[in-house]
Amino acid sequence: MNSDLQVPNLLPKEMVAYLDRYIIGQGEAKKSVAIAIRNRYRRSRLPEDWQEEIAPSNIIMMGPTGVGKTEIVRRISKILGTPFVKVEATKFTEVGYVGRDVESMIRDLAEAAVRTVREQRFEEVKDEAQRLANDRLLDILVPKKILRQRASDAGNPLELIFGGTADKDNPLLTDSVDEVNERNDKRTIFREKLKRMELEDEVVEIEVEEKPMTNDLMAQSGMDQVMDNMNDLMKKVMPDKKKKRRMTIAEARKILTEQEADKLLDDDAVAEEAIKLAENHGIVFIDELDKIANAQGGSGPDVSREGVQRDILPIVEGSVVKTKYGNLRTDHVLFIAAGAFHIAKPDDLIPELLGRFPVKVRLSSLSEEDFVQILTNTDYSLIDQYRKILATEDCEAEFTEDGIAELAHIAYLMNASEQDLGARRLVTVMEDMLTEALYQAGEEACTLRIDQAYVQAHVAYAGEAHDYSKYLI
Repeated sequence: MNSDLQVPNLLPKEMVAYLDRYIIGQGEAKKSVAIAIRNRYRRSRLPEDWQEEIAPSNIIMMGPTGVGKTEIVRRISKILGTPFVKVEATKFTEVGYVGRDVESMIRDLAEAAVRTVREQRFEEVKDEAQRLANDRLLDILVPKKILRQRASDAGNPLELIFGGTADKDNPLLTDSVDEVNERNDKRTIFREKLKRMELEDEVVEIEVEEKPMTNDLMAQSGMDQVMDNMNDLMKKVMPDKKKKRRMTIAEARKILTEQEADKLLDDDAVAEEAIKLAENHGIVFIDELDKIANAQGGSGPDVSREGVQRDILPIVEGSVVKTKYGNLRTDHVLFIAAGAFHIAKPDDLIPELLGRFPVKVRLSSLSEEDFVQILTNTDYSLIDQYRKILATEDCEAEFTEDGIAELAHIAYLMNASEQDLGARRLVTVMEDMLTEALYQAGEEACTLRIDQAYVQAHVAYAGEAHDYSKYLI
């Protein structure tokens, strides 16, 4: 199967237009990411010899926290349906230390690719899987009953011991024809009810597989690959444990459909396609890259940071990483790194690693106008979220223009006077302003008018006498 067919064909302008719905400003960063991703699609349309020569345009995004670095990559990978993993550079350690090894990011990418391919293939077999799931539900509701064959045809053990032929008229050995017909009629009725979803609230008992327990401590100490290998070995040696659970038919149908889909899917074909998808369209987002940059010139207690950089280097350069689904080449995986770089600078990275990120883009701090746009012109904005939350308690929240402007002004003031937390500052300001309203909501229906006076009365923001420490996260 051609993995290229699984990736939507979006132009850079279309990607940027989509990102504009969720992220305000940062046009340069959006454009750079959109171009890098579109170039991968363009590469896939070239002859294979040219594909091997064209390297991905890896990107470093620099800017304060909360301005949209992670959100840009997360949103774009979501609409493209490409395998995407986000890792933090500080979680990795140099080989020989306790911690995650850098190859784990590629194993995580392989897992993400398998999930992506399985979801795509599941949609293709969904109808057949649902039909088989309904058949299994029917067998639970009305078990099958068929006419038994004569003992001589079935090879009855009693015949082997005592000889002779069992009597076909013996009621102990032969089901009643009327009983079978009645049961078949009943199955037909229940089959139609299942199709019409008339039995969704009925309770049935089905067998489900017990999922193996994961050990977070092992994963954090870099032993996640060992745990995966042990689980795979145990599956081959011992059958999966199953337990019976009681649930509604609606819940059971979902589980049984997934079980039947698993049987219909070819695991080897899924793994092969997933590896190709990850190699050609996978995205690895390395956050906090600045935290492993050594601004002290290679000395001091954090000298191992350079070791982590040197371990990451061959992954970004292009190497082969062994995963449970097969070997994965990283030559054409797109790496996007990000960091605040307010203490360390990109030049503090080792030259070999820095050179593997040819595109460098700086994201700017948010202005008051940006905060206004974030509150009003983004999908699922904070204002809409709090409106929905309060509406569940019969409390209608009305935000006026001057009230929104005041919220933006306060957030900007906090970022300017203390640490720059970007858009995250809006959450703390909104929570502080609405604390009392959220506490009292539900007692009785109410209407909340949030204007400039309300904001000023409920948020302390002006003057040096105010304590801004509560706004720090």
